[in-house]
Amino acid sequence: MDLDVFVSAHRAEWDRLDALLRRRRRLTGPEADELVTLYQRTATHLSLIQSSAPDPRVIGRLTQLVARARSAVTGTRRASWRDVTDFLLRGFPAAVYRARHWWVPTALISTAIAALIGWWIGTHPDVQASIAAPSELREMTRPGGQYETYYSSHPAASFAAQVWTNNAQAAAMCLVLGVFLGLPVLWILFQNMLNVGVGIGLMASVGRLDTFLGLILPHGLLELTAVFVAAGTGLRLGWTVIDPGPRTRRTALAEEGRAALGMAIGLALVLFISGAIEGFVTPSGLPTWARIGIGIAAELAFLTYVYVLGGRAVREGETGDVAEPERSALQPTAA
Repeated sequence: MDLDVFVSAHRAEWDRLDALLRRRRRLTGPEADELVTLYQRTATHLSLIQSSAPDPRVIGRLTQLVARARSAVTGTRRASWRDVTDFLLRGFPAAVYRARHWWVPTALISTAIAALIGWWIGTHPDVQASIAAPSELREMTRPGGQYETYYSSHPAASFAAQVWTNNAQAAAMCLVLGVFLGLPVLWILFQNMLNVGVGIGLMASVGRLDTFLGLILPHGLLELTAVFVAAGTGLRLGWTVIDPGPRTRRTALAEEGRAALGMAIGLALVLFISGAIEGFVTPSGLPTWARIGIGIAAELAFLTYVYVLGGRAVREGETGDVAEPERSALQPTAA
């Protein structure tokens, strides 16, 4: 392609499209039709130049024109309560359901690792000594010690907000950093399991494992499930970089990335619930069986939500991606 000849042949159309866009609120019917036609042609011109004779200056101008024209043609769309309902009842549970083959194994393996770390620490006094001095260990594990007072050391509302912020940040990092082949996700996951394993080991070494489980299970079941979902989805995103399947790598990453970002919003809501449980239920005066029962009920409710609503939505074709009109164009419309 001779770029200069091509530009000379189509410059008038581009200038006309620019002029129509400048006065798009005052267009007549025929002018609106002309704008749509020129938008389609310019998108095709942009595709041809990108593939045959890429020139940064021309590509920059046409990209801007196509973006402005697309906005004018499709219009702006405001979110409604229907969008929120659709996301909560279809989009989010469908995305979590589709990723189940990643986050369920992640949960099982991570739990086994935490239990193994706990057993190793609990049965090896020398390992315990490397963690902290004996006096510090006694202070952490004694009745009324740091492990127990941790959950009641701050006002419930502020503590719940702090927990929610930290966990939501960890989940978001798992989702976003998964694109780096999943390696940062594995590190974040290991750090979480290490913290749990240390608590299990130290409390088990003094015969107070039941107390520890009574403190962590009410909120930990739902909280860790949310982290496992985020980690599994991040690992899936990393694998998409390696093996995009029948889709192009760019298309696969766009689709899976949009679904993952939507999951970040949904998981923030899930972690808000677990944070509320940790702030108000875990340190409460309720019997241990009641606190654990609340945690189990919350966990079962989430799994039912995912497998019933999410499974149904996936069978109906939902993927968790944004609505098609909201996606970036994958290819220009033919003129």
